[in-house]
Order: sequence, then C-alpha cells, then structure tokens
Amino acid sequence: MYRVLLVRGAEKNLSRLSCEIHDRVIEAIQALATNPRPPGCRKLAGSEIDWRVRVGDYRVIYEIADEIRVVRVNRVRHRREVYR
Repeated sequence: MYRVLLVRGAEKNLSRLSCEIHDRVIEAIQALATNPRPPGCRKLAGSEIDWRVRVGDYRVIYEIADEIRVVRVNRVRHRREVYR
C-alpha cells in the first residue's frame, strides 16, 4: 500500500469540481494507494517523476516515490488547463 498525499493546490482543484466529477476523481485517487500505475496511466514527457491518470475530461497529475511508498497528487484539472 502507498500513502496518497494531496498538495494544497490539488485540494483547491477538487473543491471546485461538481459533486459527480468530484466523487469519480476521489475514487481514482484512492485507487492509486493500491496501484500507483493503473492501466491507462501515462508518464508525462519531459519529467522524470510525473504521471497522469484520466478521469473523464479531467486529469490527475501525480508523483510516485517508490522508495518511501508515497503518491503525491499535485494537480486535478480539466484536460485543456492541466498542462499550462
């Protein structure tokens, strides 16, 4: 099991989502505790440690620290805004 940590920016992003999308994103984030590299996740180009997982039109950007078994969620945003 990995520990999942949310940075303050990710918490703010989550608070702005509608209830339906919020619940789907929370489920995806909780699933990262058991499998930080689920099917469909991708490593971001240009970064050594950033990964992303899709939840509908939203993206969860996170880092994996295998040595200490921690997943750190950095951003949760719509796909048109997340990479800016």
